[in-house]
Amino acid sequence: MEDRILKEVEALKPSMIEGILELVRIDSVKAQAEEGAPFGPGVRAALDKALEIGGRLGFSTVNLDNYIGYAEYGQGADYICAIGHVDVVPVGDGWKQPPFSGYMEDGIIYSRGILDNKGPVMACLYGLYALKRLGYKPNHRIRIIFGCDEESGFGDLKYYLGREKAPAYGFTPDCKFPVVYAERGRAVLRAWAWKEGEKGGCLDPFFAFITKYFIGAKNNGDCLGIDFFHPEYGVMEMRNYKLAMEGGRPYFEASLSYPGGHGIEEILEKVREKAEGIPITLVQNYNPVVFRKDSPMVHVMQHSYEAVTGLDGTPVTTTGGTYAKVMPGIVPFGPSFPGQKGIGHNPNEWMKVEDLVANAKIYALALYHLGMLP
Repeated sequence: MEDRILKEVEALKPSMIEGILELVRIDSVKAQAEEGAPFGPGVRAALDKALEIGGRLGFSTVNLDNYIGYAEYGQGADYICAIGHVDVVPVGDGWKQPPFSGYMEDGIIYSRGILDNKGPVMACLYGLYALKRLGYKPNHRIRIIFGCDEESGFGDLKYYLGREKAPAYGFTPDCKFPVVYAERGRAVLRAWAWKEGEKGGCLDPFFAFITKYFIGAKNNGDCLGIDFFHPEYGVMEMRNYKLAMEGGRPYFEASLSYPGGHGIEEILEKVREKAEGIPITLVQNYNPVVFRKDSPMVHVMQHSYEAVTGLDGTPVTTTGGTYAKVMPGIVPFGPSFPGQKGIGHNPNEWMKVEDLVANAKIYALALYHLGMLP
């Protein structure tokens, strides 16, 4: 059956690429909410297009109030899913071609969102379409979910989970290959200058604190005593430093990417100890995501990757953050192959046509085998 699936995906290559180009030509940077468009009209248009294509392929489609939508196939009490997103980050400067042109040259497509994440989520859709054409009968319903707020806070997925149950198994094609069995925790800490009248309102201790423990220190948090290390996750990373004002009061923010085995309360305790009374608040936190390497779900994805690429598919960890932080039961899986880094949020974002086809083959096999799990 695997050979038939791979041949079917190959046959769908022309229509898949055309479908992807339709979607990447829509400017879907988040904008001010409008009636019927909670993340702006561009994101709404991209969601509409993704669901339109799903309908053309013969899937039933559902739009959850323009927050998020999905195409569905099969029968069953529960479902498995692939969840990607159609919203994109701002384009920025430095593009050689218009960023929403779907420009193609030498087998490479250049467009904002081609990698992150329109191309890969459409590869999932067409991978499922290949299974549909072959008459596949899974044990579970299968959904390809099109998110609309992955880049700006997961408001789409929170809306979804308030109305739909979580999947039995699944993945998000928004990270890297091989299958990622664990994600680091992600947190944003904020240090505040004392208010006028507190501690004399002196700014010196505030600036001394952020200089000593952040700006003038290693980014592993060693001076703060939070340089936690895990042999599979690696060491703590602090980044995205920000100095700003709110209500006339300075504050400093840092994003922390922390390894499993340590909780945010432990981190806060150590930072506050060094802060010596300077207010430290937790702006945001997502706990680490961990699955067993030998779980049936992870094994299915490892096999699918190895069957298509012939490469070592030993599961890995990531410092990144994906929908897996919020959606129970899913892991990151693709789309970038080893050695492909620094593409998604940069100018001239690109993806090879051959890699899109390889993605579709991997995802088709993964959905096939996940659909056969009990």
